[in-house]
Amino acid sequence: MSIQQVLYRANAKSTGGREGRAVSSDGVLDVKLTTPKELGGAGAVGTNPEQLFAAGYSACFIGALKFVGGRDKIAVPADVAIDATVGIGAIETGFGIEVELKISLPGVARDVAEKLVAAAHIVCPYSNATRGNIDVTLTIV
Repeated sequence: MSIQQVLYRANAKSTGGREGRAVSSDGVLDVKLTTPKELGGAGAVGTNPEQLFAAGYSACFIGALKFVGGRDKIAVPADVAIDATVGIGAIETGFGIEVELKISLPGVARDVAEKLVAAAHIVCPYSNATRGNIDVTLTIV
């Protein structure tokens, strides 16, 4: 799959790995990275790649819901929310991740929500990047 036309490029530089820092080229994102206790870290205050992936995927998926809703004339509620969980663990070749998105669409009928979520999963860039590579569970709550 090749992008037909790049509309935007984001850039961030990480140093120090899981015990370092990540900074976007414009300086808006500037986070201390730490390793969670569950992965052998000290539990220091900071974020980690899994949290950043959860935030990015959930925000992007909401954007996909809004895009599909606009295209298909389905009202997406202003208070749409996604609780994203990213798990990390061992796989045969090293480490892998899995994702669960718990999608809240208040006031949207279940059958409409299911169609909206399925369509958003087709257009979301994160879904396209992960499809066939990791387990992604979509749950409407």
